[in-house]
Amino acid sequence: MGKIAMLRHWRRWLDGMALVTVAAYAWLVWNVQTGAAPIDPVYAAVRERGVLRVAVDPGYLPFVEDQHGVLTGFDIELVQALAAELGVEAVFVRSGFDALYDQLTSRQADLIASALPYAPEQGYRARFSQPYFDGGLMLVAPVNSPIAGLPDLRDRRLGVVLGSEGDALARRLALTTPLILVEAEEAASLARALRAGAIDAAILDHVAALGALADGDLRIAAALTYEPYVLAMPAAAFQLEAEINRALARLEARGVLAALQRRWME
Repeated sequence: MGKIAMLRHWRRWLDGMALVTVAAYAWLVWNVQTGAAPIDPVYAAVRERGVLRVAVDPGYLPFVEDQHGVLTGFDIELVQALAAELGVEAVFVRSGFDALYDQLTSRQADLIASALPYAPEQGYRARFSQPYFDGGLMLVAPVNSPIAGLPDLRDRRLGVVLGSEGDALARRLALTTPLILVEAEEAASLARALRAGAIDAAILDHVAALGALADGDLRIAAALTYEPYVLAMPAAAFQLEAEINRALARLEARGVLAALQRRWME
């Protein structure tokens, strides 16, 4: 074969390989977008079993609780709704909170749903959904109060739960802003103190704040910190992550997340 003919032969071969590569990439993209043939091993196994295995720690109300052997709570109902969106059944794997990520790496679970804060340091072994709840600290005040943020607490009586993150934040604030710190053993005591006029505002986590608002005479004056709660999946589960996020968006659009929040937190 002459040199020119050989060059033409190799050029045709390279052009052919380029077309194969482009076609293969297009096939992968099409499969991921359409869900026609799952290529992430975790999602493929979920589809094959028809079961989404969910690791939970049944110890944190109102997200997960064991009531006489039956799991219930915000996260339980959320995952059941998500599983229905995916066309599979949710099966729960009980675990201690410290062992939740181990359930993923040992392939005992496909998903964690347990009031799980976003933890980027766990990214080497997990990937995360979009946030579905903010567990951060809120400043709560009476509905007719002029308090709208931390600067308004000067010379005011501020209630906190003793030893909580809100307590720590208030103590840091007190270094620069004169205020009267009032400590209580539980959030319910602070809500009662607000209603009685014994304190002017309180710092509560978002769940406790929503519970305090149930009677309509208190309001969230400001969000002070942001602590997103997410669902976690194995690091390889890129398609499951996409499907979970799409399902979360649909549930939010239909008002399901808001309804769950009212049911379990208000």
